Amino acid sequence: MTADIPSLQVPRVGELTLDHVAHFVPDIDAASTALGRLGYTLTPFSPQSHRLTENGPLVPAGTGNRCVMLERGYLEFLTPTADTPLAAQLRTAIDRYVGVHLVALGTSAPDRDFERLNAGGFAALPAVALQRPIETPRGTDTARFTVVRVAPGTMAEGRIQYCRQHTPELLWQPRWVSHRNTVVALSGVVLCVADVREAADRYARYTGLPAQDTASGWRMATAHGTLHCISADAAKKLWRVDPPALPWIAATVLSARDLDVLATYVQNAGCPAWPMNGALRAQLPPEVGGMAIFQRADAPLAEL
Repeated sequence: MTADIPSLQVPRVGELTLDHVAHFVPDIDAASTALGRLGYTLTPFSPQSHRLTENGPLVPAGTGNRCVMLERGYLEFLTPTADTPLAAQLRTAIDRYVGVHLVALGTSAPDRDFERLNAGGFAALPAVALQRPIETPRGTDTARFTVVRVAPGTMAEGRIQYCRQHTPELLWQPRWVSHRNTVVALSGVVLCVADVREAADRYARYTGLPAQDTASGWRMATAHGTLHCISADAAKKLWRVDPPALPWIAATVLSARDLDVLATYVQNAGCPAWPMNGALRAQLPPEVGGMAIFQRADAPLAEL
């Protein structure tokens, strides 16, 4: 890992990136075992805390996570740990399906995102300061984030939010960024919805980015990482998959340096997989949920 990787995670002012996605999982230990079989290096488990107001007291969020840190972006695996409103939201989502329920768009200017959301009719909630303890070679430190959200249910696909990384050097530590399966980047996320036109308009207002038509729906490019949207009919036609619910955050798109090495880990983990336009689509273990589309890091984005 180069020294530049942490600095690459924070976009320039006025840009957005695909910062991370989060799988909501009921059993973090079972999910961790499954991810290890897939060749991932995981960060230690970390409980989360937050301030409900800018100067309010720090309180437990009732959630905790482990992460897969990549050279660009990361994957979060989030689990409820107590009886709090935030943990209740996770449990409700997990009852719908185990898998991705959160898409975080990276930003350097959450105040601008807040203003854009309100101008677009979304009634943004006040920015929330999140933090969690994190181990470093020098001892325990504190990772800090600012998150801008809308009320639950406003974005039916899940928790679609903005995230400002204040301490990327603490998250993207060299010991966590290298993975045996050669995965290096979060390159996209696939949404499956009932009405792709409605979703295109809503996400364009939400992000300020244009939605470009594709054969199966639409796509929206950030400065790094792409949002894809397809219909339930397209999911059945392209993938022969019946969505577990609608809407559904169906898959992540991940870039790997060596697809042959990656495919071996997928096979050894017992995950069904199918070739797809030079990429590999895999059903992830049920402890993790959802699908992943793996592509070569040096190849153009696979068409869905």
